[in-house]
Amino acid sequence: MEQEDLLRAKLNGETSRMPWKELLRFFASGTVIAVSPELDLVDVAMRIANDDAAAIAQWMVGNQVGKVSDAQASAWLEADAALWTVVVKPWILVQQRDERKD
Repeated sequence: MEQEDLLRAKLNGETSRMPWKELLRFFASGTVIAVSPELDLVDVAMRIANDDAAAIAQWMVGNQVGKVSDAQASAWLEADAALWTVVVKPWILVQQRDERKD
């Protein structure tokens, strides 16, 4: 369990807000994954880091985790959105959350 705690702390410490426009080149390369606001970004990052295929598949089927669509990318660009991000190589996970809750 200690290993899990260390990973959670590491990922939590690497989580930051970033303007969407700074992520466009990664979006163009297909490495940006959107995480639904109802999920915990760090928990999703941990599951990906640990190759939890069952949880990831369930989230994908439920449209809670998946590659960012062109429509979503355009909307974030137009809104000059800043998203919460965390890197789990080769992926960059992004999440839009209500700023009033942050």
